[in-house]
Amino acid sequence: MTTAEKIWVAIGFLGQALFSARFLVQWISSEKQKRSVIPVAFWWFSLGGGVVLLSYAIWRTDPVFIAGQAGGLLIYLRNLYFIRREGGGAREL
Repeated sequence: MTTAEKIWVAIGFLGQALFSARFLVQWISSEKQKRSVIPVAFWWFSLGGGVVLLSYAIWRTDPVFIAGQAGGLLIYLRNLYFIRREGGGAREL
């Protein structure tokens, strides 16, 4: 494996770690509030992980992976737009 390939694999793992962190954030928030909640950080981790994973998918030239990540980004951005519009940008974890 070349150095460039190793870097891209590391980027892919970073994206996956960011994407997975959203579930940890959601779980902790729900446990604190004793009800199911989706904190703003969930959407930020979704967006960050999605962007990094999309970059990795483009590097891999995987059209299925690209389509899946690109579609998700629209949803994450739309949710962040709604949160900002409602003035909820500083919600608690």
